[in-house]
Amino acid sequence: MYKLPKDVENKYRFVTLASLRAEQLQAGARARLESDHRKSTIIAQQEVAERLVEAWDPEQAEQELVEQEVEEEE
Repeated sequence: MYKLPKDVENKYRFVTLASLRAEQLQAGARARLESDHRKSTIIAQQEVAERLVEAWDPEQAEQELVEQEVEEEE
């Protein structure tokens, strides 16, 4: 396992991000880095460790959307 990036709160979040990214890679997404590995799980861990995958929080994104709508109404 790779060193936990500072912007990822805990190991659970790291593994979750890597697993979601690995699913994208298996579905045909292109890797964001050159790797000697063929396994999508290893490539996904590398991408998360090198901060090439942004941690996305759906609750925060929804809150930002609501704030934008309020600003547009004013």
